[in-house]
Amino acid sequence: MTNSLDRRPSVNPSDPSRRFTQLLATALVAFAFMVPGTQSAAAQNPNLESTYRTVQLTEGFEPDPSVIPLEAGGNIEVSADGCNYGHVAIAPDVDLFYSTSTQSNLFIYATSTEDTMILVSLPDGGWVCNDDAIGLNPVVIVPGAPSGRYDIGVGTIDDNGPATLYISEIDPR
Repeated sequence: MTNSLDRRPSVNPSDPSRRFTQLLATALVAFAFMVPGTQSAAAQNPNLESTYRTVQLTEGFEPDPSVIPLEAGGNIEVSADGCNYGHVAIAPDVDLFYSTSTQSNLFIYATSTEDTMILVSLPDGGWVCNDDAIGLNPVVIVPGAPSGRYDIGVGTIDDNGPATLYISEIDPR
């Protein structure tokens, strides 16, 4: 029995005009993510595999710092938890798995001839970032760093370029 208050027209899921509308909407969303320089995202996708390296470190690690050369920058405009500057790649540059007693501070920093910034997804899902802590080079400090996965992106303010990422328990400043 049909409810007399339900006046919606019946919808045929195989109707060609409905299928065309769904395909068009899907194509427009996909196109928005393919056009370089136009992407805006909360941040990187931490579910993607890291571009350069996966690092496993335990509190008191040596050598300190851990050093990773990479290419900084990308086409994702950063906008996450107060980090509203710079461009990073969609995938993290480095995945860090850190084991600690939470007694150590963690310093994640980069050097480059370009103006760089760092974006880090913390084990609790929050985001932290930094730009220009030492000249044009960023330093992210995680006090009493918890154990877990840190997804690290080295971004740029202007042009992409070579950079070196450092992970340390020693303050570089």
